[in-house]
Amino acid sequence: MESHAVFELRRYRLHPGGREPLIGLFDKEFVEPQEALGMRIEGEFRDLDDPDAFVWVRSFANMEARTEALAGFYSSAVWKEHGPSANETMLNSDNVLLLKPVAGTRPFSHNRTRERETRQIKGLVTANICSLAPNTQDAFATYFMAEALPILESAGARVAAIFITERNVNGFPRLPVRDGETVFVWFELHEDEDSFSRHQGRLSQDMKWTHEVYPRMDSQCWRRIEVSRLTPTPRSLCTW
Repeated sequence: MESHAVFELRRYRLHPGGREPLIGLFDKEFVEPQEALGMRIEGEFRDLDDPDAFVWVRSFANMEARTEALAGFYSSAVWKEHGPSANETMLNSDNVLLLKPVAGTRPFSHNRTRERETRQIKGLVTANICSLAPNTQDAFATYFMAEALPILESAGARVAAIFITERNVNGFPRLPVRDGETVFVWFELHEDEDSFSRHQGRLSQDMKWTHEVYPRMDSQCWRRIEVSRLTPTPRSLCTW
């Protein structure tokens, strides 16, 4: 699979009981039609701490390809037939971050060697979102790569993707994104909840992490770093 340069992190707030019907519909009707238009569904997730949330990531070759692919999909017969049923499960679908990879990284590189199939759910994924002041994302990314990433990996995390805000204008305004925000996002993969707990324990015992690195990152965020604990759906490419 070719590398993609534009990513969407999408979080849907659903009506109670809506998540499983949406996942079933999404996996049956929406994955292959999107990928046939050049998109890639990188991951689909349940949020362990919010039963009424569905989180997913899709990617595009570039911004122009994104506009073209979205126009094609949301005017397609597939969406016209099944889109209303998907929308009925949702309270809101506008919590969307438009992202690009941090220079020198290849997000979800393991996905490129996997075939999409229904599999037993395995792994715990964390999505970590840092909300930053304008024009600080590059310096934050440089610090993260030099200081935080080695500690996270030595404590047992597989860091699957690292992003900053994509600043280009949303070329498909029918699907809103969170404009005007500056974010830094990283995804971690862990084998299971126990593995994640051990990872957290190792971090808590690392004096550099607890007294220097994490406090410095946290102090640059205008709210606490947002951490979502996610489990992959059976057809998610992003999994342990």
